[in-house]
Amino acid sequence: MSCALSSPKRSWRLLTFAALTLSASLSACGMGDVRRPSADVGNPQDVIATQPQQDMQPQAEENYEQVVTVAPAPPETEQTEQPEDGMQPLSRAEELPVQNSENASEESYGYPGSISDPISRGESTFAMSGSEVSCRTQLKRLGVVFQEREPINDGGVCRIDHPLKVSGFASGRIKLKPAATLNCQMTLAFAKWVKGDLSPSTRLRYLSGINTIHQASSYSCRTMSNQRGRAMSEHSKGNALDIAKVTLNNGKDIKVQKPGLFSFRQRGLLNSVRSDACNYFTTVLGPGYDIFHRDHFHFDLMDRRSGKRSCR
Repeated sequence: MSCALSSPKRSWRLLTFAALTLSASLSACGMGDVRRPSADVGNPQDVIATQPQQDMQPQAEENYEQVVTVAPAPPETEQTEQPEDGMQPLSRAEELPVQNSENASEESYGYPGSISDPISRGESTFAMSGSEVSCRTQLKRLGVVFQEREPINDGGVCRIDHPLKVSGFASGRIKLKPAATLNCQMTLAFAKWVKGDLSPSTRLRYLSGINTIHQASSYSCRTMSNQRGRAMSEHSKGNALDIAKVTLNNGKDIKVQKPGLFSFRQRGLLNSVRSDACNYFTTVLGPGYDIFHRDHFHFDLMDRRSGKRSCR
C-alpha cells in the first residue's frame, strides 16, 4: 500500500523536474523574451528607457533625398522673350524710326525747304551735288543764317538750281537786310569776306563791331547795269551782291559812297575794303568806277576764261 502511494509522488516530481528543464532549455534558445507582468512597476520612464525603439523618420528622409537626387532633370526648353503686361510686340515695320519731314528745319543744309515727292529726281535731295552739300556745311561752320528756297528758273541764264535765302552772319549777330537770294558759292565767299576783312576793318577804325549790312541787290534777272544790249549780269545767276551801307553796333552808319574831304576813317575803310575784297571775289566795283556804282559796292564770282580779277 505504501509502495503504491509513493510511486505517484515520484512520478509527479519527475514530471515537474522535466517541465522545469524544458523551460530552461527554451529560455536559452530565445523563447524567454516574452514580457511577463512584474509586480514591481517602479518608474515608467525607466521602463521606456530600457526599451529603445527604432526611429523610422530619418530613414524615410534619406529615401526621399535619394529619390530627388536620382530623378532626371526636366529637359531645357527654348524660351522666348515675352512682352510685359499691357505691351504688344513690335512688328518689323514698327522697329525702325520714321522721321517726319514736316518737322524738319528749313535751315538744315543740304535739303530743300519743302519736298513733296522725294522720289522725283527734280526734288530729290540726291540731285544736289557733293560740292553743294560741302558748301552748306562750311556755311554752318561760319554761322551763316540761311534758308533753302525752291529752284529758280526764269528762263535763259536766269536760274539758280539750289538757291539760298541769306539773312545773317556770325550766328545772327550780324544781320543782312533785306535777306538776299544767292547761290551757295557766292554766299560762302561773302561770309568769308565779312569775317576776315570787313569786321576787323570796322573794329580797327571805328572801335565797334557790325550790326547790320544793307544790301541793294542780290538775285535779279537783268543785264549788266540794267542796260539794254549788254550781257546778262551775274545777278541773274545769284552770283553777285551789292552793298550800300553798313551800320555799326555804336549806331554809326557807313555809306558806300565817295567820302568827304575830311572823312579820313571812312575813306580808309572803303579803300581797304575795295582792295582786300579781291582776295574773295573775282569782281569788285565801287564808287569812282562809273556812275552806276557810285553808291554801292558790287561783288561777284564771274568765271573768266583768262582767270583775271577785276577790282576797280
